[in-house]
Amino acid sequence: MQGSLMMDIAGTWLTAEDRQMLRQPQVGGLIIFARNIESPRQVRELCQSIRALRPDLLLAVDQEGGRVQRLRQGFLRLPAIRAIADNDDAETLAEHCGWLMATEVLAVGLDLSFAPVLDLDHQRSAVVGSRAFEGDAQRAASLAGAFIRGMRQAGMAATGKHFPGHGWAEADSHVAIPRDERSLEALRARDMLPFKLLAGELDAVMPAHVIYPQVDEQPAGFSRRWLQEILRGELGFDGVIFSDDLSMAGAHVAGDAGQRIEAALSAGCDMGLVCNDRAAAELALATLQCLNVTAPARLARMRGRGHACTDYRQVPRWQQAVSALRAAQLLA
Repeated sequence: MQGSLMMDIAGTWLTAEDRQMLRQPQVGGLIIFARNIESPRQVRELCQSIRALRPDLLLAVDQEGGRVQRLRQGFLRLPAIRAIADNDDAETLAEHCGWLMATEVLAVGLDLSFAPVLDLDHQRSAVVGSRAFEGDAQRAASLAGAFIRGMRQAGMAATGKHFPGHGWAEADSHVAIPRDERSLEALRARDMLPFKLLAGELDAVMPAHVIYPQVDEQPAGFSRRWLQEILRGELGFDGVIFSDDLSMAGAHVAGDAGQRIEAALSAGCDMGLVCNDRAAAELALATLQCLNVTAPARLARMRGRGHACTDYRQVPRWQQAVSALRAAQLLA
């Protein structure tokens, strides 16, 4: 049975304490960060040790390209996603990037990268910035759609973030509680558009730790209005909803870690992430044990469907994609 908590670990291998946590049925996933990574082989061995303990766990990473790229040593240094849009064949290049990223991530035994970013580049948010495809919603949706095609061709499910859009709010939700004062109509006309246009292509969505006071006083990830009425009802999205990291400052409005994960699941999230704070993860786990939450079956859709092929660099498509990105000066 898959659980509703995604947690992390401190090092490059599992400790006895990690194993004890991961054995709990309420834990449904594990996300790795740069501190957990030494080389492709080491990540592969780490994933194998996790699978031996819990074959059903979802294993995730943030591997967008640019500055948000956890897998580095022994992996391609993918371009910041914003750099793709300035090329004549941008959609083809976006598809190549999606395929390359997913192929490398799947090859080490991980299931998914939380990508692509669907936020718009309004030239306001430093935390989004070059992580966004474009400032134009239609163009961003087209490029993100191409990136998703590449991911899916490699065998990876796609997660669009951060619904309904983090590109306007200037504060960084890692360290503050951002607010976006625009109306729902303004959000529908621009920032929500990529999510609407790609609702049928996305396997999962991650909401923003942003408050949109004209819609709801709760951050989107804790809001039934955003998740149930708008994302599921209005946009017709039927995939997985992951919370953003519930340890981030933007989530603290909901209380302690136990109250945060309960609020996120009550609002409509299927899985809550609690990262970089083991005490918080333990509190979230204890809360889920008391609540006796059953995770939805749709979480299984996020499992990697690609083969963990370790000689992928010999595949013609790899060579074609790398050559195209190099020709566009997007790879060193």
